[in-house]
Amino acid sequence: MTLNEITRVQEYLRLTFSNNRIKILQPKKPDAPIEVYLGDEFIGVLYRDDEEGEISYTLNISILEEDLPAAVSI
Repeated sequence: MTLNEITRVQEYLRLTFSNNRIKILQPKKPDAPIEVYLGDEFIGVLYRDDEEGEISYTLNISILEEDLPAAVSI
């Protein structure tokens, strides 16, 4: 993913979620995952897909069960 694409996706996410703390780091190696952060907290990985010339981006956010708040009764 180019630096221009990373910058555009970062701006899109910041506008969509009204949060300027979202940042996408350019990987140090070309094939390394593209990491997404909220401030200093890692929140997910960004992927680029090019299918028949139609480009899309996927943000994968994993949530560990141990990070969830205590269960609430419904």
